[in-house]
Amino acid sequence: MDKRFKWHLIGLSLLLLLGLPLQSAVAYQDHPYHFGFKKSKNGQLPSIQEEGFKGIVDRHGAVFLGDTSKKELYLTFDNGYENGFTASILDTLLVRKVPAIFFVTGHYVKEQPELLKRMATEGHLIGNHSWSHPDMTTISNQKVKEELDKVKAAVIQVTGQKEMAYLRPPRGIFSDRTLSVTKDMGYTNVFWSIAYRDWDTKVQRGAKFAYDSVMSQLHPGAVILLHSVSKDNAEALGSIIDEARRQGYEFKSLEQLPTPTVSP
Repeated sequence: MDKRFKWHLIGLSLLLLLGLPLQSAVAYQDHPYHFGFKKSKNGQLPSIQEEGFKGIVDRHGAVFLGDTSKKELYLTFDNGYENGFTASILDTLLVRKVPAIFFVTGHYVKEQPELLKRMATEGHLIGNHSWSHPDMTTISNQKVKEELDKVKAAVIQVTGQKEMAYLRPPRGIFSDRTLSVTKDMGYTNVFWSIAYRDWDTKVQRGAKFAYDSVMSQLHPGAVILLHSVSKDNAEALGSIIDEARRQGYEFKSLEQLPTPTVSP
């Protein structure tokens, strides 16, 4: 048993024995998890890797898969900052009529209002990636709310988009508490089932590497995570879309995701 979790259980037991309110224990039990998954191979479905947190993800209605009985794909981008490739990505999506969602930070909203307007105008969703990209398990509930509310308000001001229903936790770090708090704010936490090491701008290996990395993991109901700072992704995106369609896949918007079953 994880030592930290063991001490959480001991603390909870003491609170129960002393008759103290349980909300103190809830705040104390804030174990951080880093989202990870076993990659798909040969079309087989991936699975959440770390034992223990799938129940938490399910309980709060977070998603990392779509309908795995259908050849559907959901394209998502993390936009922490602009590296000169988002316009090209938008061009590719526009020509091929593919919907996507862009999870943006406060920095991106402030620095790239025109790209943000274009995303909204061309029918893409804009999701919340927090204002300053913190590990949300290390900040208070109030600070979590402030981080997300600032992004939502800024996006509304720039684009007129009224709703913001989807959240991607910075660095994929979450806890039972952060999923609960953000769910209460109306967000669906969105993780992923296809990804590769694409965020390091100093380690770009060419469009073929990006193409192979994505296509080798393709599976029904996939939520694909790409980082828009990657030159490789921008150059490979058209080929990825074309080949996925050739294989019978259809690209859907996150708004078309099946409503997740929330465990009690």
